Amino acid sequence: MRSEFISQSADDTIGMGRNLAARLTPPVLVMLSGELGSGKTTLAKGIVSGLGVGREEEVTSPTFTLVHVFHNHCRVYHVDLYRVEDFHDLETLALEDVLGEPAVVIVEWAERMTLRTDWPAVYVHLEHVDGDTRRITISDFWEEAAGPPSLSQAKEKA
Repeated sequence: MRSEFISQSADDTIGMGRNLAARLTPPVLVMLSGELGSGKTTLAKGIVSGLGVGREEEVTSPTFTLVHVFHNHCRVYHVDLYRVEDFHDLETLALEDVLGEPAVVIVEWAERMTLRTDWPAVYVHLEHVDGDTRRITISDFWEEAAGPPSLSQAKEKA
């Protein structure tokens, strides 16, 4: 299923993240894609606050830390793969360990995620329209029928 929304502001995007959070049950991947400044971290703020595991202001771009962990009644990992260039970089994040326990894993720059899992995935594409306006497309399946490459395929490329 695919849904498209228009956000007119950061508050709208945070609200959409909260609405999405209400439908998430661990284990689940929330795969965020879109250009720089399209609202991926803003949507993550809504998801984290909507899940009740952190306040909006606690959610920052994990570009330098790469993985932030939040927890209360469930674990939430906020991952940024912007600086990940190859499988070796991805391996250093220990995401295989993260995927070993039920959690909500929010992945920014999802197109760089090459680990395969049988977890359900929600794919969210954010697109900058103009000013504060964003187009947000949500799919509850991988856009490509084959899904992301398997772990063994990714290792072969490394």
